[in-house]
Amino acid sequence: MVLKRLLGSKATRSLTVVSVALEAKRAFERGNRLRAVAFLGLAAVAWKWAMLGLLAQGVVGVVRRGRDDGANQSAL
Repeated sequence: MVLKRLLGSKATRSLTVVSVALEAKRAFERGNRLRAVAFLGLAAVAWKWAMLGLLAQGVVGVVRRGRDDGANQSAL
């Protein structure tokens, strides 16, 4: 009940949308236009369903960490 109230709050939804939009900006600046468009679409949907935005950001974080770890290991 408390989690549902927290995830449904206007502040949480706003923060999620802004955060996902920043991920889209980062992807666009790195030249990954398809990912940027996907994040922009997700930002539009994240206002209604904040959990989708949070989940997508978690997946991106895991992928980034995996990529960073792989790059560090190959440098050794």
